[in-house]
Amino acid sequence: MQERSGAVRPAHAIRSYVMRAGRITAAQQRALSELWPRYGVAFTPRPLDLDALFGRIAPRTLEIGFGNGDNLLARAVRDPGRDFLGVEVHRPGIGHLLLGAAAAGLTNLRIIAHDAVEVLQRQLADACLDEVQLLFPDPWPKKRHHKRRLIQPAVIELLADRLRTGGRLHIVTDWQPYAEQMLVDLNACTRLERAVPDQPSVDPSAAPSERTATRFEKRGERLGHRIHEYLFLRHA
Repeated sequence: MQERSGAVRPAHAIRSYVMRAGRITAAQQRALSELWPRYGVAFTPRPLDLDALFGRIAPRTLEIGFGNGDNLLARAVRDPGRDFLGVEVHRPGIGHLLLGAAAAGLTNLRIIAHDAVEVLQRQLADACLDEVQLLFPDPWPKKRHHKRRLIQPAVIELLADRLRTGGRLHIVTDWQPYAEQMLVDLNACTRLERAVPDQPSVDPSAAPSERTATRFEKRGERLGHRIHEYLFLRHA
């Protein structure tokens, strides 16, 4: 893959997640064994041919850190004319999504079980995506852990690389300090522009594409957290 001249490659010694064993059901374990060949994509350090992977040319959405996959599943069901790619590392959530995808008979969904930054760096080509969603990425609230936050300037530049002109970057969080940092870093990326630039600093920036409330969002609402929603567009 040819990298954009002057591209900033994120340092990758520090990961934005911690692998937790988690409780996996027997059905989820069976799904990982039996359904992965249908929906799973192995990580390889070379760009995917997404047209060949999905067997067609269509708009493409990437969701990073899809959790249990409820939003990704609902969107893939609602929009059969769009292809969806999900990246997640936690096996129970992957198994949950596999079960839902099989039950719905989806053909427009694929899953990569690998670190998202490495996937962006090495497995996805420039300008191959029409939309990227990150719903409630881990805020790593303790100051000493801020270096683990996924949304950092170098990763934002990488996301901008992978979006086509006019593509959408949609990020949602319920952690206000993280929201404020995100907005500063997003505004600093010269290849992205906010969909509604005159909104206050941590207000929703636009009505984004439809999404399904995640368990993290529901928990945040129960705790009285404000939802901060940002929509940025990739310009030429």
